[in-house]
Amino acid sequence: MSPSRLSPGKLSPDEQSPGELPLNSLLVTEAARQMTICNACRYCEGYCPVFPAMELRTAFDKGDISYLANLCHDCQTCYHACQYAPPHEFAIDIPTVFAKLRVATYAEHSRPRALSRLLNKGRMAIALTCVVAPIAVVLLTLLLAGVTSSLSAHRGPGAFYEVISYPAMVGPAIATLLWSASVLALGFLRFWREIGGRPIQLLDLRAHLRTFAEALTLEHMKGGGEGCTYPDERFSTSRRTLHHLVAWGFGLDLASTTVAAFYENFLGRIAPFPIWSWPVVLGASGGFAMLIGCAGLLALKRRRDPDPSADPSRAMDVSFLILLFLISATGLLLLALRDSSAMGLLLAVHLGFVAGLFLTLPYGKFAHVVYRYAALLRNTIERSPDAR
Repeated sequence: MSPSRLSPGKLSPDEQSPGELPLNSLLVTEAARQMTICNACRYCEGYCPVFPAMELRTAFDKGDISYLANLCHDCQTCYHACQYAPPHEFAIDIPTVFAKLRVATYAEHSRPRALSRLLNKGRMAIALTCVVAPIAVVLLTLLLAGVTSSLSAHRGPGAFYEVISYPAMVGPAIATLLWSASVLALGFLRFWREIGGRPIQLLDLRAHLRTFAEALTLEHMKGGGEGCTYPDERFSTSRRTLHHLVAWGFGLDLASTTVAAFYENFLGRIAPFPIWSWPVVLGASGGFAMLIGCAGLLALKRRRDPDPSADPSRAMDVSFLILLFLISATGLLLLALRDSSAMGLLLAVHLGFVAGLFLTLPYGKFAHVVYRYAALLRNTIERSPDAR
């Protein structure tokens, strides 16, 4: 079918809320229509791995479309370069249709599906992670520790545990993290099968190393080499830089938690640790990096060009960035005021935000880490000489 005979890419109102739907046929069909036109043009093949991967296909089924959508890093360069973008009758808007597909991917592959679709809605995720979870932890702390203990100053090793006991702090965290990790792992396997990956390919260490390097360096956020056309049509590396700050800040905080657990369980050193100890230095560095990165990305999102016409993942993105910002801010405040009477409530609020993050990991923006890694791994294997 020639591009001129394909119907324009306007979706029905139902398609405007992909988090409420599976990867439905109309959304997949629309994405396949746009990819067919792109495959005939191929002007954008140097911008990112999506278009070289597209060129290996002459037709696009659901697995192909899911794969390409999650391989997309939403740099929007293709939109600003496209001669067929709206108001052209072909209505090519890859960033928008792929964003809808990614949100639908998270909803479809995470279980239980009802919970996934509920939390895929931005307002619900914001309410749970930024309001309900911290309030619940604060109320439980006041109930179990008592108002006097919660509002008193505690100093020295074990001060945190005088407000919230070690089992109460660690037990729920491990349980929710294991739950989220299992949901993400099963979602990864379902998605891997859908995009045509074989189980034996998951054992390809060389492919994992190459994929991990690309993911760690955000190689595919370079656009055509000059950065993304984000938040407007001018090329900029700011989005990539800010993503690096968030990712590396998150990694430093994870390292801080790991070192702290090693100190407590193997060396017998009890938190809170001295200012110049490794857990504190790593955690503070990560916290500052995430504060700057999240604030910068929120500012970019606010300034985002209204074209492409829709940003279906906006609520999900914003809620995740706000949550990471609040975790970082309360963590740094807790560090600064840990010898004061505000420590107890700050600790409860901080742990509440962390609990909100752990509970919603598989259902919110964090899920893109898993599904995009799967798409990148598939792309690495597909590009290898052995695949030709």
